[in-house]
Amino acid sequence: MLVPVTAPTKARDPPLSLWPTNGGCKRGPSKPEISPPHRFRDNGIVSLDYVGGTVPALVSHRDRNLLPRPATVLQAMFSEQAAQSAESLLTSPSAAVSTFARVPVSTYTNCSQNFRLGERTFNRQYAHIYATRLIQMRPLLVERARRKWGSNITVKKLCELQVGEKCCVVGTLFKSMQLQPSILREISEEHNLPPQPPRTKYIHPSDELILEDELQRIKLEGAVQVDKLVTGTILAIYGSERDDGKFLVEDHCIADMPTQLPMMGPSTDRFVLLVSGLGLGGKSGESLLSMQLLVDLVTGQLGAEGEQGSAALISRVILAGNLLSQNTQSRDTMNKAKYLSKKTQAASVEAVKMLDEILLQLSMSVPVDVMPGEFDPTNYTLPQQPLHRCMFPLSGTYSTLQLVTNPYQANIDGVRFLGTSGQNVSDIFKYSSMSDYLEILEWTLRIGHLSPTAPDTLGCYPFYKTDPFIFTDCPHVYFCGNAPSFKSKVAKGEDGQKVLLVTLPDFSATQTACLINLRDLTCQPVNFCAFGANDEDGGAAMETGP
Repeated sequence: MLVPVTAPTKARDPPLSLWPTNGGCKRGPSKPEISPPHRFRDNGIVSLDYVGGTVPALVSHRDRNLLPRPATVLQAMFSEQAAQSAESLLTSPSAAVSTFARVPVSTYTNCSQNFRLGERTFNRQYAHIYATRLIQMRPLLVERARRKWGSNITVKKLCELQVGEKCCVVGTLFKSMQLQPSILREISEEHNLPPQPPRTKYIHPSDELILEDELQRIKLEGAVQVDKLVTGTILAIYGSERDDGKFLVEDHCIADMPTQLPMMGPSTDRFVLLVSGLGLGGKSGESLLSMQLLVDLVTGQLGAEGEQGSAALISRVILAGNLLSQNTQSRDTMNKAKYLSKKTQAASVEAVKMLDEILLQLSMSVPVDVMPGEFDPTNYTLPQQPLHRCMFPLSGTYSTLQLVTNPYQANIDGVRFLGTSGQNVSDIFKYSSMSDYLEILEWTLRIGHLSPTAPDTLGCYPFYKTDPFIFTDCPHVYFCGNAPSFKSKVAKGEDGQKVLLVTLPDFSATQTACLINLRDLTCQPVNFCAFGANDEDGGAAMETGP
């Protein structure tokens, strides 16, 4: 069984007690005075019979018909556990009680102070953040340019250009796009145009790139990828100005990866579980079942002793945004008369209650970091501030629950993590020819900026002293949430940097999470798949990648 390593902050909330029963785990007699985390008295929760005992599921009676059949197949959590645990669920339980202590986090530091907002003032222009971004990144770009084109190259500002003279210029890109949505264009009386239909991508062959610095701007032509680059990118270009006033680019360079501190990871296996897009309130029975399987896996209530021993190696859980479904964002009540919506409760209220119950189960057993996302109840602009603790009256009493910002950066057992809930990557996807989220994620690391399209097409706070989205040091793990699918790769820099890139899929759609081993930064997906009533195998299964 798993034993929590941290106690609740309140004495009246004792930790969860577990013991194996027929190869599974069952809750012990130690109960807090509050309602158990799996008991939704108002919603009428049903229970599903799993191998090894009865495990309650976070599903109401109205969604019962949407559920697949109860789980009868459980696969190994880790690949190496598959062979030795294949028969464990079919054998009688051992006479000795097995206890698995949760592996503790030896060192942890939240490094997201740059993303916390103090005084919030929105009466400043956004030109300050572009000027600050250029001032901060120009020295790095000049250094990269001299390394690439030679130390004797001439670096000039746009106002110093001479026709036909080859030189290097550092500036901020602006991409003039014909299809870019514009509220001014839509409401213009002289055009009287209907609103543009939503598109997957807004790129067009007629798009142009313009480089600008503090004083001037100039159109670019030549060896530069117009369709790939986006507004807000700091770029160093080499070439010359032509007679027509345009700059002919012969080559260009980007900031590339910043310096990286050596990784001081643990010497033994220790895992961090990354999950994104729980999508609570989405009315999907399959995703709710998979979510309960995920919670049971982390808390040691799933599988036999082999799987429980492996689950004890999970030292931290990171929830990367979109905890609530987009369905909870319905604004129909705003368009109705007050007497029609007076007794109507927002869909997000029940979703937040369910989230509180899930976080209670997790935080009883393991430290949890909760990042907000696009559809979560916090500020819309980046950086998103932590969810308010008053929304979680049950789980908020535990010190193991940490509400963090988006983007989020932390040192976990000597490994630097940096990630977002996916808004920065999905926004670049719309305005660039890059279609692979993993490619976009690596590209943001190469250009040295988390979100170059902010504040042009992605909302952000009007910073004026510093740009917190600039990479000051290189992380060891760089992830984004709410991607279409799970992908990972190791990106390498010129100075020996190695970064594990991970795109986390929407859990409510794919039922897939990700495990990262802090010892060697290997990662694998964990899929909680559910079979329908007509499937041959039946039940639900938990699978892991290679």
